[in-house]
Amino acid sequence: MTNDEKQQQDNMLQIEISPEVAQGAYANLAMIAHSTSEVIIDFVCMMPGLPKANVKSRIVMAPEHAKRLLYALQDNINKYERNFGEIDLYQSGPRTVAPFKINKGEA
Repeated sequence: MTNDEKQQQDNMLQIEISPEVAQGAYANLAMIAHSTSEVIIDFVCMMPGLPKANVKSRIVMAPEHAKRLLYALQDNINKYERNFGEIDLYQSGPRTVAPFKINKGEA
């Protein structure tokens, strides 16, 4: 191993993830708000027929990090579409905010 490779390895950030976080949380809606110093993203899970939705996770970040996230998401969407085809947002006509209609509670 060269000195440059050793130094690069020593400078690498090691990220750990707990089993609970690694499982992830399903969200089918994101709500975004901001102030002059923060961008807040709430990831929400809406269930069909229910008038309430639960925030599964809230992420608060600096605007600079939000912009980096925007670029990273765009890069990943581009890679996804190159591999699997274009993502069709209007598969069966225009959608409402939720991926399903919420008219009444039926199971």
